[in-house]
Amino acid sequence: MNESRNCQWRVAAHPQGNVQDSDFEYREEPIPLTGPGEFLLRTLYLGVRPVMRMYMQGISAAGEEPLQIGDVIHGRGVAQVVQSAHPDFAVGDIVHGQLGWQTWKVSRGTAGERFIKMQPNGLPYLYGSGVLGMNGFSAYGGLVECGRPQAGETVLVSAAAGGVGSTVVQIARILGCRVLGIAGGPEKCALLKELGCEAAIDYKHENLAARLDELCPKGIDVYFDNVGGETLECVLDRLAFSARIVLCGSISEYTRDEPFRLRNYTRLRSVNASMHGFFVYNFAPHFERMAEQLAEWIKAGQLRPVQSVVDGFENMPAALAALYEGKNTGVQICRVRGEPEECAPLPHLEPVNE
Repeated sequence: MNESRNCQWRVAAHPQGNVQDSDFEYREEPIPLTGPGEFLLRTLYLGVRPVMRMYMQGISAAGEEPLQIGDVIHGRGVAQVVQSAHPDFAVGDIVHGQLGWQTWKVSRGTAGERFIKMQPNGLPYLYGSGVLGMNGFSAYGGLVECGRPQAGETVLVSAAAGGVGSTVVQIARILGCRVLGIAGGPEKCALLKELGCEAAIDYKHENLAARLDELCPKGIDVYFDNVGGETLECVLDRLAFSARIVLCGSISEYTRDEPFRLRNYTRLRSVNASMHGFFVYNFAPHFERMAEQLAEWIKAGQLRPVQSVVDGFENMPAALAALYEGKNTGVQICRVRGEPEECAPLPHLEPVNE
């Protein structure tokens, strides 16, 4: 990575199936200059999320505008303010927000960029790309606010070893629930047992329907859905009375040529169940409270951040492809520069224009 240039990954082609090298264009630009009311950010970490393929396809998702060929790829990350002429952002502030796949960014702190300041709490700023960022807020908000789990209830989580799912599993355990997880492969299932799952279902090697019948003879009280598709359909036939389904993601559907058609959603009526979708940014008024609670659980040893960290900005495309192949465990993060004290000295920057 060239520290004296703004390194970027841009859309070269709309992906067909999983993303591949030819879908990305690497480019280097001058470090942008800061003008009145603006601040300059130096990227420390970038999160890698399944929704990014949808951005690259030109689909509007998660409140972001669709990307065109040649655009910098959307993505949230953690960054340090190194220059500022903005009254709300000071040099040295650490924020997480919409940086895009680039190593420097000039911002005016717009609402669409959704920058959130991280307060020093003794934990790594890395967590702003995971458990103390949108992944953690999705897990907490989706489970607690939408799923409303009660102690003793059975909570089932799909993609349970992923970035959101691994946190949902642990929060459900903390709240006194009986937790079951679905993941692919023996290593991920072993991890789920470590995180507090009573049982883990390996969907690659086990019959999901048979295992759910065995483990949930009285039905499932809360299902936290990260995958959609056939898994959601299977669970709908096995709900307890007054069950709650939380729709967080549908990664199994993102690379399909044809949309999945859910055939048994009317099952909700027969058991007085509900299916509740959510958009994480609608929880924005509660982000500070959520971050404080999640940090408290981490410090108390009750919540373990689960993350796969890839080193090097040049590896962003491979890190995204790995998500759809199920190679990551927990949150997928790219370490661009690392913690602030690990950063190289600043290159020569033009004086900020106040």
